[in-house]
Amino acid sequence: MENKWDIASDSLSKITVYSNPDNKPVTISGHAEELKCVGVGTDAAVFQHLYAPSYAFKVYAEEKISKIKTEKNIYDMLGDTSYFPVCYAANDRYLVLSYEEGVTLFDCLLQGIHIPEQVIKDVEDAREYVREKGLNPRDMHLKNILLQDGRAKIIDVSEYIQPGNDFRWEHLKKGYEAHYHLIDGNTIPFWLIETVRKWYNQQHKRFASFDEFMRTVLKLTTFKNEKK
Repeated sequence: MENKWDIASDSLSKITVYSNPDNKPVTISGHAEELKCVGVGTDAAVFQHLYAPSYAFKVYAEEKISKIKTEKNIYDMLGDTSYFPVCYAANDRYLVLSYEEGVTLFDCLLQGIHIPEQVIKDVEDAREYVREKGLNPRDMHLKNILLQDGRAKIIDVSEYIQPGNDFRWEHLKKGYEAHYHLIDGNTIPFWLIETVRKWYNQQHKRFASFDEFMRTVLKLTTFKNEKK
């Protein structure tokens, strides 16, 4: 018996995904009219099929296919929860996930869409849920969290098996609580967000502390507002 998502298999066979050095986004080769790319990461690209729109197909780079089984196991451990997509199946090339509507928090900043406090609470609750399942809630950032009907949906769980705290969410939460009111409702230029992202990734080399990093970001934001 075929599953509803099997209709996408022929189209997906025409697509190849390749990883790139320096943690850069993957490269996609091939084309299928029925597929739309809805997301690109450093290990995989995500597609939606015209005739199976309720599913998302996370196609891994050929060099990263060993991560498919790991991610499927993480979804199995998380079980049935509203915090994350549903993982229906996995094969040797891709995961079959529920397609999730919504706007990433990254795009919310670009478009000036209000991010409610409920989103922050939802992520906090999701992180506690992840820990209760024996996993580690890492790699939670602006592009991995959707605003969905006023709530948060977290769309990448691939690092939850790794140890250590990257503090990405803690820093985002701190920035939201202390400074979000200064930019709420304003569109933020892509160049500004990218500058902040690059500085953040280099903060241990460039800044003495996260607070110093934030003071520098606020000065840049003030300059941007003055130039309007």
